[in-house]
Amino acid sequence: MFGLMILQELRRLVTWSDRHRRLLARIVIAICLSLVVDAVSALLMWRFEKGLQGSQIHGFGDALFFSTVQILTVSSQLRNPVTHAGRIVDVFLEIWAIFVVTAVAGSFASFFSTGDQA
Repeated sequence: MFGLMILQELRRLVTWSDRHRRLLARIVIAICLSLVVDAVSALLMWRFEKGLQGSQIHGFGDALFFSTVQILTVSSQLRNPVTHAGRIVDVFLEIWAIFVVTAVAGSFASFFSTGDQA
């Protein structure tokens, strides 16, 4: 009985169904949209913050680092933006990060809950 349950679970691990495709599609969409948001935000931060007194963004690499870290961790080792426009981009990045984390978590929850019903 216990061995049968283990075999069934192992079979589920190697089965690729429609729900697996949906989960993968949702993750790919979240990653692709996040890459677009990251690139656009880096360009905006570079435009708004580059070379200003008090800003630690001196080039596009700094702006890309800032936007990427904001998306990944909702924090950065760089100081907060010094311009109002930069702060708006920063808040948008934080909201985006929270949205993506919850959307992906919901996708995983849906994936696992529908898998238990099968």
